Amino acid sequence: MKLSVTLKLLMILLQDVLPLVVAQERTLRFVTLVYRHGDRSPLGTYPTDPHKSGAWPQGFQQLTEVGILQQKALGRFLRERYAGFLSTSYKPQEIYIRSTDYDRTIMSAQANLMGLYPYSDPEISWRPVPIHSVPVKYDKLLKPPTRTCRRYQQLMEETINLPSYQAKMEGWKGFVTEMANYTGLKPEQLTLRGLWKVHDSLFCQKTHNLALPGWATSQVLSTLSEIEAFNIEAHVGMHASQEKVRFTGGLLLGAILSNFSKIVCRDLPMKMMMYSAHDSTLIALQGALGVYNGHLPPYAACHGFEFYQEGNNSFSVAMFYRNKSSHQPHTLVLPGCSTPCPLPLFIHLTRTVIPQDWDAECQNPQRSTGRTVTALAVAVGLLSVALIGVGILYWRR
Repeated sequence: MKLSVTLKLLMILLQDVLPLVVAQERTLRFVTLVYRHGDRSPLGTYPTDPHKSGAWPQGFQQLTEVGILQQKALGRFLRERYAGFLSTSYKPQEIYIRSTDYDRTIMSAQANLMGLYPYSDPEISWRPVPIHSVPVKYDKLLKPPTRTCRRYQQLMEETINLPSYQAKMEGWKGFVTEMANYTGLKPEQLTLRGLWKVHDSLFCQKTHNLALPGWATSQVLSTLSEIEAFNIEAHVGMHASQEKVRFTGGLLLGAILSNFSKIVCRDLPMKMMMYSAHDSTLIALQGALGVYNGHLPPYAACHGFEFYQEGNNSFSVAMFYRNKSSHQPHTLVLPGCSTPCPLPLFIHLTRTVIPQDWDAECQNPQRSTGRTVTALAVAVGLLSVALIGVGILYWRR
């Protein structure tokens, strides 16, 4: 009788203690964050737009004051989440921040860091933190140039020619004609991307409590949202999705895994890497991971990778997605694995979506031509050096 009571007490004790022991054995080693910029002004306008650029003091495509606050809130959330992991003040050996080369993403990174590293000195209310970027035309990591990727364009042509795709477009023909009359745009301008730009303008105006034109009814806005979701699905799924994501989110996913590998192998003190980017960046990344839920990532949405070192010195990775500031972030689970997922299994499951040579897989003839020109230039250079050498030897003799 006493033995059974003792066992029950021991079981209760173990239930309370074991989770703490497991938690102590698993230590956070590295974090990668990919987030969308904060609230912005529209990317552009259309001929009959009643507001035009006058409604936006900073102009089009710029971060708004609301967007600054959203990013500061994200920074404060990250400060709280990683309070015992990341130093309270900026240390260059601990964190690296990269942004796409757009005003709104660079400013979003700055606002985020204001929340992550609050400064108490009244003389210096904010301490600058370096943010790195690459010119847009060279940024394959966060803004892949799929328009110049021949193979990706071939896959999109195949997608567009699908009967299901054509049926959808046929069903929206009347709507496109109406939108041409409403917006003043020519029908040929109202491609899926053109309709998205109109929707973007209306969405930004509605978000900032500006009066919408009479034709922009809830039904019109709903149809525009449906078209936008369809366009996204066409680019990340619908047809040859495994190959498509290799040209979009696969490159970034490969870099995230490679970065952690370098940090561990070189025993670097780096703890966090941030990428300030766009909704398209998050969609592409989550599409590559197989966790995209079909909804447009809201402003300041953040996808996090947390790399852990287990008690047996193996590594694992967990993911979260913060898409609402009023809720705790969602736990994301890689299909085919639990969470945290053992790192070798995570790498194995994602291997098919990570390109080995992005340019070669694009099958872009311009790229091979460029390599040929480079090779010829090198050959000519070497030949010139050889001839000069022969000349010097001849002169000496």
